[in-house]
Amino acid sequence: MIRIDGENLSLEDIERVSRDMEPVELTREAVERIVTSRKMIESIIEGNEVVYGVNTGFGILSDVSIDRAQIEKLQENLIRSHSVGVGRPFSREVVRAIILLRANVMAKGCSGVRPETVKLLLELLNRGVHPLIPEKGSVGASGDLAPLAHLALVLIGRGHAEYKGRQYRGGTALKKAGLSPLTLKAKEGLALINGTQVMTAVAALACRDGLRAARVADIAGAMTVEAILGSRKPFDARIQRVRPHRGQRIVAANLRKLLAKSGIMASHKFCGKVQDAYSLRCMPQVHGATRDALDYLQSVLEIESNSATDNPLIFEADGQVISGGNFHGQPVALAADLGGIALAELANISERRVEQLVNPSLSSGLPAFLVTNKGLNSGYMIAQVTAASLVSENKILAHPASVDSIPSSAGREDHVSMGTIAARKMRQILENIQEVLAVELLCASQALDFRQPLRPGKGAAAAHDLIRKHVPFLDHDRTLYLDQKKVLDLITGGELLRTVEAVTGPLQ
Repeated sequence: MIRIDGENLSLEDIERVSRDMEPVELTREAVERIVTSRKMIESIIEGNEVVYGVNTGFGILSDVSIDRAQIEKLQENLIRSHSVGVGRPFSREVVRAIILLRANVMAKGCSGVRPETVKLLLELLNRGVHPLIPEKGSVGASGDLAPLAHLALVLIGRGHAEYKGRQYRGGTALKKAGLSPLTLKAKEGLALINGTQVMTAVAALACRDGLRAARVADIAGAMTVEAILGSRKPFDARIQRVRPHRGQRIVAANLRKLLAKSGIMASHKFCGKVQDAYSLRCMPQVHGATRDALDYLQSVLEIESNSATDNPLIFEADGQVISGGNFHGQPVALAADLGGIALAELANISERRVEQLVNPSLSSGLPAFLVTNKGLNSGYMIAQVTAASLVSENKILAHPASVDSIPSSAGREDHVSMGTIAARKMRQILENIQEVLAVELLCASQALDFRQPLRPGKGAAAAHDLIRKHVPFLDHDRTLYLDQKKVLDLITGGELLRTVEAVTGPLQ
């Protein structure tokens, strides 16, 4: 059970709720804060005080006062008018992360909603009702308005949702799950859609997967170093100590674990080779810089996950309702762009290692394209081309979204973050990276077979043995995409990491 209070949600918690269907509940303290902030909103209504979003129009229409009798209609109209997202729906896991984050924001007690509104969000998670939320339509301020409106639609019995594998109208999905729709009260519609929860959800799950992909990159790189008859000297701890970036030290330590007790390295200990290509010997520096960037992204996302990002905000201790700009997604946008750039580099250097493996002029005696009877067989020739294609696509995707802005809402919202675009691009880059790493793992496994009977280090050997349980040695051409899919599944399902770490101990 994940107990949310608006203060302590971690990316691990988000993943457990999103992917492992962990149940969620509000803490007692969170309920008390929510009740207190709601009383302030109700007192504003009773006193006929004019407050943005409570009894006014929105955006440039904020100078239009709304009659008390029309306040509920105002909130419903807001949700319906803002539900203009387009494109394919977000995955179930992303939708669950969005719902969780939206509820956690409200648990801070700065939003002015009723407890039943937050509890219904949590019941969507606990009972498996997943609104269909289109991926496109947010510019990242005033938060993720359009996609969050599609979430809110289901709360009022409209829109569409998935329940037990089938799609229904929102009201029908709620009914099948034993739930009832809400009638939104003052400010609740605005509180549901003002915020950065969509970009944060997408980036949070991509960050978790990216940190795992970084460890897989270390495994693939270690296998390639062995197969190319490379040196482990560049991973010496003394080298890292005199340039002590945290990520660099972590990657070098991982590589030393993966290469420990290597028969292959012992066999060429006294060879005349002086230095390896950068894609081999600079792994601590390149992979490590990616780690540092992802660590920064994680810190930003964990702050954002526990931040009040709607508008206006209720400060009960001071008895004030203040309008501001916490809905602006710039912190997440910049961090997600950095995350995408950093992840793209993992694929970039991995593809260069694939070239080292398949190119006979670089591969220290391995056959061309890692196959015998060349000419008749093409081996892994086009696998490298696929990796190159994905790397080039990543270069386009890595162009930062956050440097763009476009005015909206008649110029009132004149600078926006494009944070959701940044997060979505980062996710696509991640998916491409996983494919490139699958290519490297396939090629490195093939190359290591040519070094038998010598065995690589214990971590690299564990990875090789696992891959060979699923993909046989390539002695003649076959349909390679099937092999690649099997290795990709080992990456994305976590089996590769689990198998290697069972031998090496935890990789950082």
